[in-house]
Amino acid sequence: MKARDSSGDADGEMLIVDTFTRLIFGEEGRFDAGELSIIDALRRVDQGVAADSHREMGQYLRALGVEEMIQLVARVQAYLAATQGAGPKAVGPAQGRYAGSNSFDR
Repeated sequence: MKARDSSGDADGEMLIVDTFTRLIFGEEGRFDAGELSIIDALRRVDQGVAADSHREMGQYLRALGVEEMIQLVARVQAYLAATQGAGPKAVGPAQGRYAGSNSFDR
């Protein structure tokens, strides 16, 4: 598998979707630095999951409709681009309620 590095393109979008999929299916394995940055961005763009465990985040994501998921991926991607100057990057292995809002926290 190639090293993944993106700047808000389709590859970055897929990294976000892949991370969300791991959360949805309850993978308890270690998240790499890129995945952790995506999870942090999710917490920042949706205050409803800010204090959630990974399992609770997965439950929240599982309940989203397709359009809501597309919008959430776009918001996470925009947040990462604005705060990191680029999209998510994968660099290798490495409590609350799930009623989320649909707006940036800033």
